[in-house]
Amino acid sequence: MSETSDSSADLDLRLVRYFTVVAEQRHFGRAAAVLHLAQPSLSRQIRRLEDQLGARLLDRTPQGTHLTEAGAAFLQHARTLLRSAAQAVAQTRAVAEPSHITIGYTTGLIITPAVRDLRHRHPEAEVRTQHLAWNEPRAALLDHHVDAVVARMPFTADGLRVTVLYDEPRLLMVPVDHRLAGKESITLDDISDEPMVCLPDPMWNAFWRVDPRPDGRRAPDGPVVETIEDKHEAIASGQAVALVPAGARTTNRRPDLVTIPVRGVEPGQVVLATRAGDHRGLITGFRTAALTHLTRPPQPRDAP
Repeated sequence: MSETSDSSADLDLRLVRYFTVVAEQRHFGRAAAVLHLAQPSLSRQIRRLEDQLGARLLDRTPQGTHLTEAGAAFLQHARTLLRSAAQAVAQTRAVAEPSHITIGYTTGLIITPAVRDLRHRHPEAEVRTQHLAWNEPRAALLDHHVDAVVARMPFTADGLRVTVLYDEPRLLMVPVDHRLAGKESITLDDISDEPMVCLPDPMWNAFWRVDPRPDGRRAPDGPVVETIEDKHEAIASGQAVALVPAGARTTNRRPDLVTIPVRGVEPGQVVLATRAGDHRGLITGFRTAALTHLTRPPQPRDAP
């Protein structure tokens, strides 16, 4: 089969767009500014298009640039061609882009307002939520088990886009009969000799145990735990104390545990994390919803 000689097969949409801008501006200088091109370069590109079409499209005069009869005829088709190309790109992307999103969250973090907003704005999409353990956000994102996560730092941010939503104070959790229970606040000096719960993660240990302390001393070791429930049990039984996020006040329902504000300790951060480079519409939509609805910790409500 012979190759086609139809010049339309080689029509460059970039040159077509350049032509429509010149036609709209009626001036090569203004069109070059709009297109961020040098004027001589734009002139060469228009000549290339005219050569492809075999017709002069524009006439330059002292009063400006005018369409030739052929240029006026081509302009209508050019606009239709560019509009069709844009629609083809948009529809193809819509088909290729999944219409579902899974949003992860860790214990004590309420994402409902942002999820409801996303569902309202994208009723055609399937919006799922998934609870994650404290140490799962990064792996869940990189393994594509979830597409976005609202979680507490610290975790390694390599390969992720991390947006801080709000700061969250750290509190000391102790048994209800502990010597410090009932105090309005404490400092790290008040617990310098108290064993603290250990976690199987060096980064979390350093942050949540403030280890080492500002004076260089190491935090005393308590039992190693892997779950929040085991941590609560270790504290309630008197084996150790622990720094916990302020949100723990609303999620901990154990009557044998209390929390105390800690002075002089920087707060934790609640963040939204997504995969770096993931710019899908639903990801952008949830980021907008999170920054609208999740920028402060939920306020505890008194029981009736």
